[in-house]
Amino acid sequence: MRVCIIGDGLSSLTLAKALTNEKIYVDILAYKKKNLLNKSRTIGISKSNVDFFNTNILNVEKIIWKLKNIEIYSENLKNEKLLEFKSKSDQLFSILRNHQLYESLEKNLFKNKYFKKKILKNNLNLIKRYDVLINTDYYHLFTKKYFNKKIIKKYNSLAYTTTIKHEKILNNTAIQIFTKNGPLAFLPISENETSIVYSFINGHKFEKPKIKELIKFYNLKYKILDVKKIYSFELKSLILKSYYQDNILAFGDLLHRIHPLAGQGFNMTIRDIKILMEIIKKKISLGLALDSSINKEFEQELRHRNLIFSSGIDLVYEFFNFERKIKNNILSKTVQFLGKNSRVNKIFTEIADQGVIL
Repeated sequence: MRVCIIGDGLSSLTLAKALTNEKIYVDILAYKKKNLLNKSRTIGISKSNVDFFNTNILNVEKIIWKLKNIEIYSENLKNEKLLEFKSKSDQLFSILRNHQLYESLEKNLFKNKYFKKKILKNNLNLIKRYDVLINTDYYHLFTKKYFNKKIIKKYNSLAYTTTIKHEKILNNTAIQIFTKNGPLAFLPISENETSIVYSFINGHKFEKPKIKELIKFYNLKYKILDVKKIYSFELKSLILKSYYQDNILAFGDLLHRIHPLAGQGFNMTIRDIKILMEIIKKKISLGLALDSSINKEFEQELRHRNLIFSSGIDLVYEFFNFERKIKNNILSKTVQFLGKNSRVNKIFTEIADQGVIL
């Protein structure tokens, strides 16, 4: 059995590693030009997903930075703590650098006899060559032909990413601040480095010195020594109305993209991989071929779950955006009150860790 994956981003490589671990042959088709990875970009992975990754995909213990706490603040409350999530163990959430995970996956796959990487040619004849095709490429002809019905929301916002170097501290607490400009996240990646994601509402383009100034202004605890190169990208959310067409399955960011404020984008993809692998393993155990029926089962299992989760993230964004517009702290006060309830706090933590369970 051989599966084709179109695209060579993080989602593609992660899925390819999960499939080859089950001794399934995988061809990744990618453009000849190598991706230039933004080294300031980081991803957050919840504890349950780290456990799954280590056991079923690749052990990433050496490249993750474990967080024990997540603190959320609102400028409307004059930087009072809005919510706090704590772990009784050594890990509530983990942060890792995109490029390190990409390089680790790629290096491991190139040693795997079940894996091949080929040059992608933008044609439709691939349908006949493989029983199952998994498309992660937003610009491929398959996307334009079969996956053009989608729900897109443009936030009219830009996300600025960078890394700050600072004096060494016990750096195991992530901080999210809902500022008047938009959500600002401080995501630790070592004792003396922290990743920054600052999402500016209304798409204001600021000069880089201004971004650095704002990061320092909202900084609550770091003695900053340097602010590295700043990158920016447009923010939008996306979810496909249909997950598949015959034997072609949409996957990764092509399938769903959400606002980065909760750090849940890659977590959604890992949860998708869990379900997809369960379906595939069941087929193999029954002696059945891998065919388009996998795609149908995958959509039935995940479509509504992913829609609910994506809508929930968007609701959080709109909630704080509305409060920013009315310049009133009553909503933040309400969230602060609810967050002190241990049951409510536990529910929030479980959803962030495991997603929506139906």
